[in-house]
Amino acid sequence: MDSEKLKTPYPRIESDSCKSCGRCVHACPRGCLKIADDTYNRYGVKPVVYKGEGCIGCGVCFYNCPEPYAIHIEKGGTP
Repeated sequence: MDSEKLKTPYPRIESDSCKSCGRCVHACPRGCLKIADDTYNRYGVKPVVYKGEGCIGCGVCFYNCPEPYAIHIEKGGTP
């Protein structure tokens, strides 16, 4: 695996904790998050998903999320 890929941070989203408020989506300075198009969590809510690239690990999404532990910033690896 590419060593640069191992260093790339990414948000890990607990979809069942997400209430789809969109605060993290709007707060992300890089536009890395979006509301899912056709995926629902077990409560029937479309959760936020990572677009797959662009995360810089700033944690703004984490700090803007009102749901405790719904978003974690992983400091390396791939989602």
